[in-house]
Amino acid sequence: MSSGILYIHGLNSSPLSVKAQQLSEAMAGLGAPERLLVPALHHHPRQAMVQLQQAIDTLGGNPLLVGSSLGGYYATHLAHRLGLNALLINPAVNPHRLFDGHLGTQANLYSGETWELTLDHIAALAELEVPPPERGACIEVWLQAGDETLDYRHAVQFYQGCVVDLQPGGDHSYQGFAERLPRLLALAGLKPDSTF
Repeated sequence: MSSGILYIHGLNSSPLSVKAQQLSEAMAGLGAPERLLVPALHHHPRQAMVQLQQAIDTLGGNPLLVGSSLGGYYATHLAHRLGLNALLINPAVNPHRLFDGHLGTQANLYSGETWELTLDHIAALAELEVPPPERGACIEVWLQAGDETLDYRHAVQFYQGCVVDLQPGGDHSYQGFAERLPRLLALAGLKPDSTF
């Protein structure tokens, strides 16, 4: 039984993202909104990791990590380091290798905040790299082949020791997320799931 859910949003995203909002509504519907934390992460990985550790400490016990995109990379690191269960949604695999040509000004899609992506950001991401999870790791990965931002094949290869659910079509935001919330809540031990 987990102590709750920590939702980890992606690069230039926020707690206002569609998935975060859908999950918040589901937790409210269960009468357990306090068992979900969705921190607004700092753009710098080192500061984001401090925020995430604080959130884990606040939830206590063994929260389920739910990470989307870059949040999936963060969740993978935390699951490896702390032995936590994780659900990854179109996760970034070793994103520090993907930023060639992307240094410079970035903008948060929700707040409009602008910031500079620097070599220090990339170095900080590299510090979080972990080996591929071993077979039997308590990590489930949801991928959609239509992801226009990340090549899903990298995740298929990296997470081959995990439960990987690959759907045709879709996109980077993961279409149909709301319909899959019963499975997510079941992974967190919050609701029985009759679909699996």
